[in-house]
Amino acid sequence: MNLNGKNDKDYSEITPIIREYADLCINDCKIKPELYVEHKVNRGLRDLNGNGVLTGLTEISEIVSKKKVNGETVPCPGKLYYRGYDVENLVAGFVRDNRFGFEETIYLLLFGELPNKSQLDTFKSTLAGYRSLPESFVRDIIMKAPSTDMMNSLARSVLTLYSYDNNPDDISVANVLRQCLQLIAMFPLLAVYGYHSYSYYIKGNSSFFIHEPDPKLSTAENILHMLRIDSKYTPLEAKILDLALVLHAEHGGGNNSTFTTHVVSSSGTDTYSAIAAALGSLKGPKHGGANIKVCAMFDNIKENVKDWEDEDEVAEYLKKILHKEVFDRAGLIYGIGHAVYSVSDPRATVFRSFVKSLSEEKGLDKEYKLYSLVESVAPRVIADERKMYKGVSANIDFYSGFVYDMLGLPHELYTPIFAIARIAGWSAHRIEEIVNSGKIIRPAYMNVQPRREYIPINER
Repeated sequence: MNLNGKNDKDYSEITPIIREYADLCINDCKIKPELYVEHKVNRGLRDLNGNGVLTGLTEISEIVSKKKVNGETVPCPGKLYYRGYDVENLVAGFVRDNRFGFEETIYLLLFGELPNKSQLDTFKSTLAGYRSLPESFVRDIIMKAPSTDMMNSLARSVLTLYSYDNNPDDISVANVLRQCLQLIAMFPLLAVYGYHSYSYYIKGNSSFFIHEPDPKLSTAENILHMLRIDSKYTPLEAKILDLALVLHAEHGGGNNSTFTTHVVSSSGTDTYSAIAAALGSLKGPKHGGANIKVCAMFDNIKENVKDWEDEDEVAEYLKKILHKEVFDRAGLIYGIGHAVYSVSDPRATVFRSFVKSLSEEKGLDKEYKLYSLVESVAPRVIADERKMYKGVSANIDFYSGFVYDMLGLPHELYTPIFAIARIAGWSAHRIEEIVNSGKIIRPAYMNVQPRREYIPINER
């Protein structure tokens, strides 16, 4: 055994026989792309125009990116609604009142109505009461086998919490709501403590500390309080992290992790399994890791563009990124474009002014101007180089990574912060599935493998 308590055997080794088996998978399991067209299969549950295939109904949130004009569907500035309320108006309300908004957003998503002050105070008190972990959980679960990936650590912790629940399999609405509220409250602890364990045991940092959450603080404040060794943060830091949580809390029923929540919940399984499945989806880089890529891309731009304010020089470098000549050679300008929005992502629109304020507080005006310039130039470069006439614009990931960098959040926590926010939406959708569903979600797949006669082993 080594010092971390792991076996000396390398369980990650890919042996020659495994490589041979992999070649069999690659060579024999590939379905001809033209068959998808022939059989009218909407890959990724999206039609040929990129529109999502309707698979369900929801009252939780709505994404608007197009409108009808003279009988024709045309792109429009994006809108996002939580339970029918425009997110921009929700944000304006709690910002105007100088309040934190995430807890209010959780209440709205779960219960369908905005709380009055008394209801909100009671709800915040309920969450604060759940904001603790079982005795010795940090020592026995989080610290015993630290993971290099915080999403893995988070999912493992969620599944393990099943064993600490005296009534884990009851899927009555009241019990599921209790479980969801507990997980919403626990997620910041699981993520931050998982990071501290990783930082100490795997990265080899010299200090290991655990700050207990403060019941008087908001979710955003508690994240910063638990993460930082001195527990200090500015009001603006906490407010912009709170805003990030609000804007990431929910985004329609069709995103991959939320759809996963519906699919798994429809089988009648327990809450811990459903939420762990959603975490597995969000961990995928096609879903939850875009802001990390944005940060890496900007680090690369800053290293290679001499004058950050020269529009022509920035545009030429973006062309090189698109042509797979520089950066990760994937040909993508990360943070620009979205599967649904084209004219604008309302979350990015809301975020932008707050990002500017934080950059001024941090003395990073020059970096903010570079982000603004890329946001302005990139859509034109993409349209010219890719001959795309569908508009593209900055999405929320374009700015969220920059914000997390300014807050000093480690990259390992970027996607877990997303999960801390999105579990509010997952919980609302799980409850909606349980309340409204009677059938397991089971889409059809068409077999395209020709039938064959069995061949005895001695004749193969």
